[in-house]
Amino acid sequence: MQTLLRLARGIDALNEWVGKLVSWLVLFMVLIGTYNAVTRKLSQTIGVDLSSNAYIELQWYMFSLVFLWGGAFALLHDEHVRVDVLYARLSSRARAWIDLLGLLLFLIPFALLSIYVAWPIVYDSWKIHEMSPDPGGLPRYPIKASLIVGFALVFLQGVSEAIKRIAHLRGVLDLEAEHTEEPKEAAL
Repeated sequence: MQTLLRLARGIDALNEWVGKLVSWLVLFMVLIGTYNAVTRKLSQTIGVDLSSNAYIELQWYMFSLVFLWGGAFALLHDEHVRVDVLYARLSSRARAWIDLLGLLLFLIPFALLSIYVAWPIVYDSWKIHEMSPDPGGLPRYPIKASLIVGFALVFLQGVSEAIKRIAHLRGVLDLEAEHTEEPKEAAL
């Protein structure tokens, strides 16, 4: 179990790093969006086009990355959407069972299915080096590849969360302490 918990910690560290990196994209996305809005109005005023389709596409590429690659970060920090009308009132053991079943029956299979479905689309896009149909647009194949990376990160985080739930159910890991600064492991 300790080996699996080390694997889970490694996955958590990876998604923590990716999440923090991707969070910076929000700032750049806002700056580019501001630039797009200002130059659009300024272009109308002075009669010279200062904007570019590349900037518009770059903004939505970053938006896509924030959500695709940030999903695993949200799962890691238990910030994902959950309907918890009863969940919050349950014992930590019952919550661990619900989480584990949800991970094994829904999240992990969905992430794997998404990778499977996206693979041919991404492969074809890379094979032809797909470009935006808009003049001055960006290449499409790198952003399409982010689909696979994003769902792979979610899959890995799902595995990590499943390991932690199993460890909790076996009495090896205290999930309540997991969300503090230093996770505390229960005695074997």
